[in-house]
Amino acid sequence: MHTASHPMASAGYGKRSVARQPGSSADDFVLLPGREAAIAGFIDRLPDGADISVKALAKVMEYGQCALRTALNFLEQAGHLLRRRELVVGPGGGRWVTRTWFSRTARDDDSWGAPADADESVTGAAAVAVPAPDQAPAPVAAPGTRTKRSRGYLLLASVGRRCPALSLSAADCAKLEVLAADWFARGAGEEDVLRALTDGLPVPVHYPAGFVQSRLIAKLPPEPADMPVAPHRVTPAVVECGTCRAPGQPEAFVDGECGACRGAPAPVCHPAALPPDRVRAHAAEARSAAARV
Repeated sequence: MHTASHPMASAGYGKRSVARQPGSSADDFVLLPGREAAIAGFIDRLPDGADISVKALAKVMEYGQCALRTALNFLEQAGHLLRRRELVVGPGGGRWVTRTWFSRTARDDDSWGAPADADESVTGAAAVAVPAPDQAPAPVAAPGTRTKRSRGYLLLASVGRRCPALSLSAADCAKLEVLAADWFARGAGEEDVLRALTDGLPVPVHYPAGFVQSRLIAKLPPEPADMPVAPHRVTPAVVECGTCRAPGQPEAFVDGECGACRGAPAPVCHPAALPPDRVRAHAAEARSAAARV
C-alpha cells in the first residue's frame, strides 16, 4: 500500500490531522485490532487533504468497502477519527457537508471538544465540493448496548495481552479508566502506562484489578509545570445527527448521534414555581369565590 499516489479530496475536505500530536512510532496503534490498526496506520501516513472516504480507501487497500466502513466506525468510536457534518452557509445558501479529523492519539468526546484543532476555520467559500456520500454514520445499536471506548479503557483492555497475569474484565476497565486518563492528562503515553503497570510484577498477582489500581495511583507522574493550555476554539453553531439528520447544538451529540438515536430518555420539563405573591393572590381569589357561593 503506497501513500505517495493516493488521491486528494476536493479543497476543504479530506483528512485533517489534529494539531500538536506526538511523533509517529511503531506503538501508535498497538491497542487496536489488527485490521483497524493497519487502516489507522495507513491513514496516519497520508498527507492532509487526502481522500479517506470508503471508496477511495477500497481502491488502494486490500479490504472491501463493507470492511472499511466497519473499521472506520470502530476508529471513530475508539477516538482516532472524528467525522462531523456541519451546516455551511455561503453566497448560494446553506448546505450540509462532512469534515473529517484524524488523531494519532486516541481521544474521548471531551478531548475532541472543538474539532477546530484543525488549523483552519470553515468558511462558506470552502463549501463548493460535495461531501463523499459513502462516509456513512455508525450503525445504530439497541439502546443501552453501545459503549464509548475511551483511550484509558482501550489501554487497560490491552494490558492482559502484554501480561496475562493482569488481565482485566470489562467492568474493571470501566472502573479504572479515569485513573488512566490522569496519566494521559500529565503527558504520559500508552507505553509509559503499560511499563509502569507490568514492570517488576510479584508472583502471583492475586487481584489484578486491585494491583492495577494501586500502581495507577502510586506511580502517577507529577503534573508538568509548563503544560500548555489549549487555545480557545469556536465550535460550529449547528451540527447534524449522523443517523436521523436532525440539527442541534454540538454539545447535544455523542459519537455524532442525538439523544433520541442513542435511546437517551427525553428531558423532563418541570413548570416553574409561582412566586409567593402570586400564590397569595390565587388563594385570595379562591376564598372570595367560595364566599360568594
